[in-house]
Amino acid sequence: MIEIVDTTDTRAVRNKDNLIAFYRRAINDKQPREAAAALVADDYVQHNPLLPDGGAMLGETFAAVVEAHPLARVEIHRIIAVGDWVWAHVNFLNLYSDDPDDLGIAGVDIWKMDSDGVALEHWDVLQPVVAEAETVSGHSVF
Repeated sequence: MIEIVDTTDTRAVRNKDNLIAFYRRAINDKQPREAAAALVADDYVQHNPLLPDGGAMLGETFAAVVEAHPLARVEIHRIIAVGDWVWAHVNFLNLYSDDPDDLGIAGVDIWKMDSDGVALEHWDVLQPVVAEAETVSGHSVF
């Protein structure tokens, strides 16, 4: 994972660490309700039109995913943090299928954190991952 953060910006370092912990606990460790309760604000604002507002609702949404798809996991490829903002380039695998060869969904998540390092707001851009050989450029999305 590539991490870009000014190590003297203690707020950014904490926010980056909290977001990494959220992804891992919510999806990889299959504890989405607990992760959301600890690291997402109750009045969290979600800008993805397919997902609801509220920290508890984010926990419930991911709970449904990990319960339906036990192979679901996330790989963080890049993470950038500055002050209250964290950007993550991630690969969500097996969110929609149990195919062990699933290449996943690439995402760029933008998170706004509060003064305690809790997620307040979220935006994302998502695209399916295809094999490098199938891309026009021949380059991986990661």
